[in-house]
Amino acid sequence: MSRPHLPEPSLLKKVLEPLLEDFQYWFERSRTLLETETIDFLEPKEQQDLLDRVTQAQEEVSSAKMMFDATGCQAGVDMSVLMPWHQLLTECWQVSMRFRAQHSQALNVRE
Repeated sequence: MSRPHLPEPSLLKKVLEPLLEDFQYWFERSRTLLETETIDFLEPKEQQDLLDRVTQAQEEVSSAKMMFDATGCQAGVDMSVLMPWHQLLTECWQVSMRFRAQHSQALNVRE
């Protein structure tokens, strides 16, 4: 039976699957940075809070991916769920860019 209000599984597979994989990849990179580096411009509590939010988001993305796979690409993810992930990644990217810029400047000063 056709459900005109729902996207076809093939469309979900083409769009949602790579998006979930991207979220998994970037959250893992962010988590690695936050676990292995001291971010001088963040208070330790702020860094831990960001790490906790990334870890939580990773769990949510993994759950969404498992549901997506278990339903044969027929389960989607609502925009109200995707947007906070995107906003969190944007925050992580900003922290990463600032960290790398400061680290690069420190290396240039030493030369």
